[in-house]
Amino acid sequence: MSHSTVPRGRAEAKTTLTTPAPGAAGSGGANGKAHARSGRLGFRLRFRRDRTLLLMTLPAVLLVLVFNYVPILGNIVAFQDYDPYLSDNGVVAMFQSPWVGLDQFERVFADSEFWHAVQNTFVLFFLQLVLYFPVPVLLALLINSVIRPRVRAVAQAIVYLPHFFSWVLVVTVFQQIFGGAGIIAQTLADHGYTGFDVMTDPGAFKYLVTVQTVWKDAGWGIIVFLAALSSVSHDLYEAAAMDGAGRWRRMWHITLPALRPVIALLLVLRVGDALTVGFEQLLLQRQAVGVEASEVLDTYVWWNGIRNQDFSYAAAAGLVKGLVGLTLVLVANKVAHLMGEQGVYKK
Repeated sequence: MSHSTVPRGRAEAKTTLTTPAPGAAGSGGANGKAHARSGRLGFRLRFRRDRTLLLMTLPAVLLVLVFNYVPILGNIVAFQDYDPYLSDNGVVAMFQSPWVGLDQFERVFADSEFWHAVQNTFVLFFLQLVLYFPVPVLLALLINSVIRPRVRAVAQAIVYLPHFFSWVLVVTVFQQIFGGAGIIAQTLADHGYTGFDVMTDPGAFKYLVTVQTVWKDAGWGIIVFLAALSSVSHDLYEAAAMDGAGRWRRMWHITLPALRPVIALLLVLRVGDALTVGFEQLLLQRQAVGVEASEVLDTYVWWNGIRNQDFSYAAAAGLVKGLVGLTLVLVANKVAHLMGEQGVYKK
């Protein structure tokens, strides 16, 4: 006759702790039973738990609604012959302006200047995608390879400092270096060479704009990549080094795979922002190089909507730009899914 090795008192206590009390599962009613089965909290419980966080985000949500979503209602002027002088209130004038259907869009697609702006926009986008996008990744790899933390922090601060400069200051700096009276032109003039002025050369303008963008914003872009690299375990590098992997093989097999999801995400966002290539930057240099070289969709919409006061036409052109940008995001995100990455949203 066998006897249990656990004392009777402990066995009873264990049975009491592991057995739910009668009615405990149904204390919350039908919803409580459903939540218990699904393992999810109810809306009231989640709201009570997260109410502090919700209150903290409420001002930001209100700002986004007021400045990002409410203005979307103004897109109805793209289907009107909008006249702001029909009323003292511009909003009231929207309801009093006559509807013209898709006439404004027909004007947009029939305008050769619109297609020229589209061409310049995509040329600048592809140049910045090829020449600008890889730079933050390379800078992040370079700074991450620095062993001393103090040197790494100083290098990072110096590199992303130009991000805080305004475009007026950036254009002024480049004017003092590459302009007709800049440092390079004066140095060449001292040696008998003349005629150097990149800032007024329409043929070199697209490359000049790309270099300005790299100098100003590449350092700021490394923050995301450095954050991704900081999450990589050093044990992987030590194990690879013990197996005989050199610095380049460790970067290829450990560092770059760690950056791949972030690169895919930022690339999708960059493609979605393809039609926005720098309004203020181009507007400041528009007079120096001419309209043919500097006209993009943003400056085209501004010129027709603000300067010429053709608000309905500019709204139609801006709406076309937004729809094309949304399409590019969806296509790029689908490509990211096919490559095995999450992208902006999951499948």
